[in-house]
Amino acid sequence: MNRLSKKTFNCFVLICGLLLSGCQSTGKNAEQKDSATKQEINIVFDSEMGTADISQATDFYSFITLNNAYEGLYRLDGKNQPVLAEAKEKANVSEDGLTYTIKIREDAKWSNGDSVTADDYVYSWQRTVDPDTAAGYANMFDPVKNAKDIREGKTDKEKLGVEAVNDHELKITLEKPTVYFEALLAFPTYFPQNEKIVEKYGDKYALTSKNAVYNGPFLLTDFSGAGTDNAWGLKKNDKYWDAKSVKLTTINFNVVKDSTTSLNLFESGEADDVTLSGEIARQKKNDKNFVSQTGGTTQYLEINQKAEDSPFRNKNFRKAISMAIDRKKMVESVIGDGSEVANGVVPAKIGTNPDTGKDFVDDVNSTLSYDKDQAQEYWNKAKEELGVDKLSIDLLASDTDQSKKTCEFLQGSLEQNLPDLEVNVTNVPLSIRLDRSDNGKFDMVMNNWLGEYPDPTNFLKLFTSDSSYNRGHWVNEEYDQYVDDALNKNANDPAARWQDMIAAEKIMDEELGVIPLYQVAGAHLHSQRFKGQVYHSVGAGYDYKYAYVEE
Repeated sequence: MNRLSKKTFNCFVLICGLLLSGCQSTGKNAEQKDSATKQEINIVFDSEMGTADISQATDFYSFITLNNAYEGLYRLDGKNQPVLAEAKEKANVSEDGLTYTIKIREDAKWSNGDSVTADDYVYSWQRTVDPDTAAGYANMFDPVKNAKDIREGKTDKEKLGVEAVNDHELKITLEKPTVYFEALLAFPTYFPQNEKIVEKYGDKYALTSKNAVYNGPFLLTDFSGAGTDNAWGLKKNDKYWDAKSVKLTTINFNVVKDSTTSLNLFESGEADDVTLSGEIARQKKNDKNFVSQTGGTTQYLEINQKAEDSPFRNKNFRKAISMAIDRKKMVESVIGDGSEVANGVVPAKIGTNPDTGKDFVDDVNSTLSYDKDQAQEYWNKAKEELGVDKLSIDLLASDTDQSKKTCEFLQGSLEQNLPDLEVNVTNVPLSIRLDRSDNGKFDMVMNNWLGEYPDPTNFLKLFTSDSSYNRGHWVNEEYDQYVDDALNKNANDPAARWQDMIAAEKIMDEELGVIPLYQVAGAHLHSQRFKGQVYHSVGAGYDYKYAYVEE
């Protein structure tokens, strides 16, 4: 199958949107078989990638792309465990757990032929924590010595706890022992960047695929701008140190936000993997190509509590909103892709009790219930406390098919179950949603968090008072203290740390600083000829290094 040009692809999508059954083919033709031998696949996403800049990436599709165009010291395997990548051998860790010394492969190259060196890691990490970069994921480096003080502008970036011992040896110093640190090293935020190339392009660095170099299994191609480009690709990187293990030569990504059109693309043989939602997902659940993958992602409503007169500061209003939502009906009747009801901000299978092995969600044992009558009682109390008879709020979300349908459900539920509450919905492209969220330009926004590593603090620390991801500015000092103790005071005491995390989750579930909705699953139609793709429930979602086509 030849790559669809953007013009051709857009025409195809338009035709499919108008003639739902008019895009069927008669089956695999000679051209498609030829494309299989050429190891080329077509993947349909339901949203754009937000950026191609490692330091700026915060969204699911950017991380997938960057995880395949770049490589760090480690990669995650199929069990979400870190394995060697550009690290020549496993890290030498000091007895106190504070110092990691890592040797880098001498044969690791950038796509322009430059060697990948320890300095590339030092530069990349310093660039990301530099407050002038305004990186959304800068707090990912907080385990590294001085990282937090640097991103808060209290000390220079050169004091970050990472140094190049020589060209191929990196020394990392941590603030405190961090049991999941090697998993962090497999996350794109920790990948290297080539200083010469960053400086060459300046403000235009990584704005397009041509304005960067790559050290991963693939090269990013045909990317012309974040949030506006609905098609980009990956091509095999012949300078990659392990190129012999890479079978695919071309991966084509296209964005389609309507499940019906995605289905038509798959059934006509124009796509090898598509994302489904809602009724289409339910209809296809018995299809031999249907796959549902539950991930470590929580979808939640973030509510803006920054202003002193914000109605969302009223706990009864927050509880009214939460109790007015029938989450079970939402995941079964609206989303329909295998997603599960959330009972807290931490999803299942993110952490287990160090003594009993019990899942964190089971140990917390919270339930975010649906109760229309109780919701109205809280709403009436809230109106009285706020001194209002009615209220109008805005709900911001992405413009994918699933987001639109979920917002319609939320709007109907809240307006029906909370009389005199008006909910206005605005659906925008992902990049715009992220920008408005980051700048506090919302009343209520449907956000999500994809776990980068398997530990409950990955989610709990998002909503502390000093977190850049606490976009709604919820403040609870007791919650802050429990999370801080889990990350610092009790970092080396697994039992005490576990109890700290449980206590923090219970406060969130009672106070509803954010309102959890569901644990995200991805429903796909995945061609049986597309083999070897590795799915990660945490970290970057997909790894195509070992993927291949088999007729």
